[in-house]
Amino acid sequence: MEVIEKLKKTYRSSTDTSSNKYLMVPIFIFFALLIFALIRSPILISQSGIGSAIMLTAPLILTTYALTFIAMAGRGGVDLSIGPFMGFINVSSIQLYAAGYLQTPITWFVYAIAMGLLWQLFYALIVCFVRVSPIIVSLAGYLAFAGINIVILPRPGGIAPDWLLPWGEGFTILNPIFLLMILATILFYIITHTAFWGHLKLMGSDERAAFTSGVKINLVRIVAHMIAGIFAALSAICFTALVGSGDPLQGTKYTLLGITALVLGGASLVGGRGGAFGAILGALNLYLINYILVTFRFERLQSFVSDLSYGAVLVGALMVSLILPYVTRVTKGLSVMVFFIIMAFAGLFVMIHQVYDQPIVIEQIVEIEVNSSIERKVDSTGNIIVEGDSTTGQGTK
Repeated sequence: MEVIEKLKKTYRSSTDTSSNKYLMVPIFIFFALLIFALIRSPILISQSGIGSAIMLTAPLILTTYALTFIAMAGRGGVDLSIGPFMGFINVSSIQLYAAGYLQTPITWFVYAIAMGLLWQLFYALIVCFVRVSPIIVSLAGYLAFAGINIVILPRPGGIAPDWLLPWGEGFTILNPIFLLMILATILFYIITHTAFWGHLKLMGSDERAAFTSGVKINLVRIVAHMIAGIFAALSAICFTALVGSGDPLQGTKYTLLGITALVLGGASLVGGRGGAFGAILGALNLYLINYILVTFRFERLQSFVSDLSYGAVLVGALMVSLILPYVTRVTKGLSVMVFFIIMAFAGLFVMIHQVYDQPIVIEQIVEIEVNSSIERKVDSTGNIIVEGDSTTGQGTK
């Protein structure tokens, strides 16, 4: 009876609001970045801005979903191979499509998910039965897939199928990528309401206690890896839609991005803590950081500054995780939902201000030189906003 009560307590904690206090930090970071991004460029909340955000963050969110299940299992099992593995599905599927295979969406999805299941099953079997450290297996996979991708496709090339190309346009909010994200998130939340999720959390928190409680450690770990393989496959499909071709190198970046998003979302790298909402927040936080950096126009230094920022944010997020016990103690009487609503109202206020409270520019024709047909227009402050030839319509702003 004691074992059963312990398992029930673990299962209830998956939906207990007090166990989600760690989400307050990523929620605060998200709304702080969102407010600053809106101040820098309000176009973020337009249809094209939101559509572009969905298109760019979908592969990262799904990657973080996959990493969450592996990290939840404990033993410091962060899958370093996930980036090159996404690249493997990308380049291999593009090459198979060019060879006359994978001509329908069903065969494309079946192939990607099958590859995800096979790799993660192999990964889990080595960890469980050969007793090799997960970090060693994932590092070996990272190096192996990075090399295999170059062999399959030495340089970026090929083209995605016609049905997949429109997925990466990002002009609308309701697009196939968004629907795929919704289905993946629903699947994630269904899993969190099963006994398996409770066993996974208990195993990640204390594997010895889970074993003595009757949890089948190896089976839970294998299932967690296979679920991660499904999400990694969906992420690779979204990545293929995003780039529209095969690229043996770009997928590798998702290893660092995924781990950073995982930490920014509040998940624990030692296991036992994580969730879909935190994964979404972590990925969105990374997107907002990059969005803000783009508004500063670093030009040729943009890539360097972005990578530097990701590394700094990862270190900062790990440091912030040290104050989580203090945050939990201070906010003991405040629920995560109430905190989220308060921050959402602050973000909404800034959004309304940026859209509706901007000064209106009053244009005035202040000078017309008849002989040269030059026309100038200025705003109410006297700054020239249009200057050009009134007869040809050519001019500069």
